Amino acid sequence: MKKLLLALISTALIIGLISCSPKSGKQGKSSLSDTVNITYVKAPLNVPLIVAKNMKLYEENFAQAKEPRNVQFHELTSGPQQTEALAAKAVDFTSVLGATSAILSAANGSDLRIIGIFARAPKAFVIETMKDDIKTVANLKGKKIAGPKGTILHQLLIAALKREGLSVNDVDFVSMMLPEALSAMTAGKIDAALLAGGPMMQGLAKGARILTDGENLVEGTTVIATRKDILDNNPEVVSTYLDAHRKSVKAMVDNWDQAISLAAEELGISREEVEKTINLYDFDMVIKPNDKTELEKTQQFLIENGMLDQPINIEELVITNW
Repeated sequence: MKKLLLALISTALIIGLISCSPKSGKQGKSSLSDTVNITYVKAPLNVPLIVAKNMKLYEENFAQAKEPRNVQFHELTSGPQQTEALAAKAVDFTSVLGATSAILSAANGSDLRIIGIFARAPKAFVIETMKDDIKTVANLKGKKIAGPKGTILHQLLIAALKREGLSVNDVDFVSMMLPEALSAMTAGKIDAALLAGGPMMQGLAKGARILTDGENLVEGTTVIATRKDILDNNPEVVSTYLDAHRKSVKAMVDNWDQAISLAAEELGISREEVEKTINLYDFDMVIKPNDKTELEKTQQFLIENGMLDQPINIEELVITNW
């Protein structure tokens, strides 16, 4: 695993963030001043970011930059929260953003740009069940399934059903966040749950079985994004940010036991659960041709399921010259 790794909102909340966000006095210029605002998303298992925050790697990098800046983290957990805050210039970097949220934000007119990959984890996104009569994905026909709509997990469900000759119309899909979906499954209120990371391991510990993971269905890609105005006006800030992220991946590997402990504490799960799950993640940040292909697939998923009307230019969305 170490070798693999080395190869590599609510309206009130948005308003609160905007109120303390630095403003620029020049029209068309970045809102950056002396503080860089970064989203903090620790779940389902974003270990490099957890390590970076706890070891203050971003603070250290920005303090040593040519133009020193402070760093402030904002715990925004959902994709829409992150993209709204980015568009409002309340945050400057979305550290771990689902590809679906990135594409939808850009399609809605934001100047969001993807500048790196946070992780790829096809095997970390799964469909679980505790029902004895459900042996395969095909057995989900007519069953109630819960998970977050418009996400990698939703995309996994549709792809898995399609492989069995079924569609989402053949099941009773209920939009639900991961903790609630896990609770509903263990309480017997639903027949299957779409889970990832810690909740996935917790489900297995309570007796659930995996019907399928994302291998050969979805890549489970999360991305790093910023705004075009920052790319245009503050390229050195982008370089400093990405350099700090590179250091976070290396620090995770170099301080493996500490990284596992930090993640377990932050996520409220055991070290054993972190150790089992982290092996499913590829944290190589470099954007590769296959990543663009996966983004195209994600865009097609959004169009086919009525969440996106017209395609956008993925090549313009992704910036690879960093």
